[in-house]
Amino acid sequence: MTTVLNHTWYLTGRRLRAVSRQAAFLVIALVQPVIWLFLFGQLFRRVVDLPGFGGGSYLDYLIPGIVAMNAMSGSMWAGMGMMEEIERGTLNRFLVSPASRIGLINANVVELGVTNVVQAVIIMLLGWAGGARYPGGAAGPAVILLAAILVGVVFGSLSNAIGMLVREREAIIGLSTMLMLPLTFLSSAFMAPALMPDWMRKAAAANPLDWAVTAGREAMSADVDWGFVAIRCGGLLVLAAVCVALSVRTFRIYQKSV
Repeated sequence: MTTVLNHTWYLTGRRLRAVSRQAAFLVIALVQPVIWLFLFGQLFRRVVDLPGFGGGSYLDYLIPGIVAMNAMSGSMWAGMGMMEEIERGTLNRFLVSPASRIGLINANVVELGVTNVVQAVIIMLLGWAGGARYPGGAAGPAVILLAAILVGVVFGSLSNAIGMLVREREAIIGLSTMLMLPLTFLSSAFMAPALMPDWMRKAAAANPLDWAVTAGREAMSADVDWGFVAIRCGGLLVLAAVCVALSVRTFRIYQKSV
């Protein structure tokens, strides 16, 4: 276990050094969530007055959804990183080294997790500057960060698994594009569940993105139901473990094919 952690740490550091040389990428990646945050925050700010929504600030309501959505959309491209490693021959060179196989497949997921945390902190700070408040104290942002990390692991690991199986960029791009908006809008990221059609509420209940959104939103409230938060985060943790195991399994299949 120590070897796996050490190798994952080293391989993640290798990828983070590459990201640090492209710092502008982190800023560019924030453009879309910031647009969603402030454009939607202004355009639909009166939606909180609808009966059943619950009132409050729509900007406060949006922040957990925007953070979770950003983590999901960024992590869905993890498989593209694996494709680049394969095409450059880097991955095959690592395979003849003593490097941990688990570390190899998960380093880009950990790297994306670090990136997601940085971006999430920036989004929450921008939201605070725009007037959002966190009445639950530091625990609220902490849960939002934890949920974002777990969502990133879920979708990053799935993207890696798909990349290992199909080994085609087009498949990863097509699947990510196909899933991103439906998963976002079949959640309570932008609209209160009470105002959704019944079938959408049921779909949201099974949507891991919604688990992250609702856990973060509950943790931001002044009177937190920690049991609710624990169930949502626990579900994400279990799903993340399953997805990581799946990605490791598909990586071993790839390893046997080269």
